[in-house]
Amino acid sequence: MFVFALTMTSACGPALASTTAKETVIKLSDTAVTVDGQAASTSSSAAVYTGAEIVYYEDGQDSSYGEGTAADAHSAEEADKHTVVTITEPGVYRVSGTLSAGQLAIDLGEEAASDPNAIVTLVLDGVDITNTVAPAVIFYNVYEPYSSSEDLKGIVDLSNAGAQVILADDAINTVNGSYVARIYKEGTTKKLHKYDGAFYSKMSMNISGEAQGTGELHITAANEGLDSELHLALNGGKVYIEAQDDGINTNEDGISITSINNGYLYVNAGLGAEGDGIDSNGYLTINGGTVVTMANDRSPDGGLDADKDITINGGTVIALGTRNDATSSTSEQPFIELSFASTQAAGSTIQLTDTEGNEIFEHTAEKNFQSVTFSSADLQKDTEYNLYINGVQQQYTGNSFGMMGGGFGGNPPSGGNGPMEGTPQAGERPEMPDGGTPPELPDGETPPQMPEGMPTSPGGGPASEGQGTATEGGEGSTAFVITEATHSFSGISEATDTSGKTKVTFTVNDGAGIQSVVSGKKAVLSGVTATADVPDSDIQLTVTDVPSESYSETYLLSDLKNDFTQIMPEEDGQYQLVVAVVSSNKTYTGVSQWRFTIGGLPFTDVKSTDASYEAIKQLYESGAMNGTSAGEFSPDLPVTRATAITTLGRHLGIEQAQVDSFKDVAKDSWYSGYVGWAVEQGLMTGDGQGNFMPDTLVTTEQMKLILSRYVELSGSSVSVDTLFPSTMKETVSRAELATILSKL
Repeated sequence: MFVFALTMTSACGPALASTTAKETVIKLSDTAVTVDGQAASTSSSAAVYTGAEIVYYEDGQDSSYGEGTAADAHSAEEADKHTVVTITEPGVYRVSGTLSAGQLAIDLGEEAASDPNAIVTLVLDGVDITNTVAPAVIFYNVYEPYSSSEDLKGIVDLSNAGAQVILADDAINTVNGSYVARIYKEGTTKKLHKYDGAFYSKMSMNISGEAQGTGELHITAANEGLDSELHLALNGGKVYIEAQDDGINTNEDGISITSINNGYLYVNAGLGAEGDGIDSNGYLTINGGTVVTMANDRSPDGGLDADKDITINGGTVIALGTRNDATSSTSEQPFIELSFASTQAAGSTIQLTDTEGNEIFEHTAEKNFQSVTFSSADLQKDTEYNLYINGVQQQYTGNSFGMMGGGFGGNPPSGGNGPMEGTPQAGERPEMPDGGTPPELPDGETPPQMPEGMPTSPGGGPASEGQGTATEGGEGSTAFVITEATHSFSGISEATDTSGKTKVTFTVNDGAGIQSVVSGKKAVLSGVTATADVPDSDIQLTVTDVPSESYSETYLLSDLKNDFTQIMPEEDGQYQLVVAVVSSNKTYTGVSQWRFTIGGLPFTDVKSTDASYEAIKQLYESGAMNGTSAGEFSPDLPVTRATAITTLGRHLGIEQAQVDSFKDVAKDSWYSGYVGWAVEQGLMTGDGQGNFMPDTLVTTEQMKLILSRYVELSGSSVSVDTLFPSTMKETVSRAELATILSKL
């Protein structure tokens, strides 16, 4: 069992660092800095000296100086109060003492980056440094073992990095630091200086504990806390960060790796207007230790944020925010991602138990939150868990594959020519035969198999009922089961059968749901309706991208004042709208949610890296092809004669023609008008006995013949043989059909 009531004394694992080299002892003081017992030199040629000018953002400058504002600027008088202690040679330096206005800087010269010997190890043994104009500790130039363009895919070894920091056993180290806004090189807009963190390194930095791992580092930051311009690793000791913006930031786009391997990390970030707990512009990899991180609770930020993969392979992780970024399914340790339908209040106790009531996890939140990521060795796959907030059981209505109670509510993009082949029109419910099995699709397809652990509808079929059907707040489930494919649970609210509150459901856009749109268009939300008289001030709307990566907006309905453009995204992507009663309402509870896309594709089984992606996207956005369910395209599913000719006709934008010469073609069926057109044009025929055989799979040779006839009739110069790769099998798959038709 892992129980965490937030304290500052939690133990960490063993440290990973020790020092055997001769140490230079630096004692800081506001009156006299000493080095090995002697007064520090003031000569820049010394291994350690005092008196360097501090780099800061000067006040009274115009726009040619840099990008800072008046709030970022400082006077020369304020800057001059700071004593800069500079280390200029490789070695091990044990540092203690106080600088109430100062900076510890490491600068081995511009050639150091390529010198494997240019390594400085700081052993922090009771330092207390405050800086009000710049970082309190900064590594300028040391050895950098990695290129800033080398993508290490989330795995990094910083044992030989030039910036080494060790937290001495039993030492309490305090760093109160500011930052330096972007300063231009003279006459250009290129960066000369920009140091966002209170504890900062321009090179990769490695932080470890000493032998027992009991040393502590407390960072209080006027902007960001602990920063590296390339990679950063935490290997031991205890690190506590209070930051106005991001707690930790590594900032090389698509490259940087933040790696947590051991020790204890506590981050309370976003104490200002915004800020993530941990923000990596590349990868975040957690292999061990204990990580507790909180983001700003008023902005769309997360306890975990990374532009590339977030991977959890070990340790204990508790991350709270408005929106945590999605953790990679390649993680070696089980994790659970919880997205609440409405904001949960600071002071709320989160509890996860197994079905026997054994407590797996308990945590009392210090800040408001809507998103929780938890991982530990106690968490197991294929095991049912129950979730409680302040002792009240919770349920969810969606996960990473779909929603319960009616599907995603997304429609084909505007301009589409029809619903999914063989599915009801938007808003209709399919008739269920006796026994609760889904109806057979007329083109011979079967509903996609649901992943293990995916909730099902009361009749036993998949919970999602198809694209174009708006969710109406299903009963949800209190059984949180992590599987190989399912880690994320959304639309979490109080369980309706145990809360004692009246259940409320919502509709949007007069029941039409949210319609997906093509690139360049904006999805429309024009109104929200509840089934009970809930005050607008108690209805919360949240829009996030799926999976959670970069977009999150949350408003109370009363704050929107009917201007829903404030919450709706514009960039291409897949999104989820959640409408819920706020958790503090004493009378009502309920949540409804919809998924929609802008550009892109709404299908979980089609990746942007797939060879057929652009072809499928082209035909989907034109309305020629839709999915086989709300979230699946089924690219490998063989194509029937009905689907093949319907897709071709939609793609060409033909005028349909009804036909009554086939016994097996129902009038006004989804494909009958296209069959009529194909027969009229001589592209296809029946079996000569009055049957068209719409459910028969179309072979590759038959598809070639159909297109050859079309090319001949249209006068096109396309060579049909070039449309069909030699690797095609006997029958044509949906992905292959999309690829072939996209070349016409």
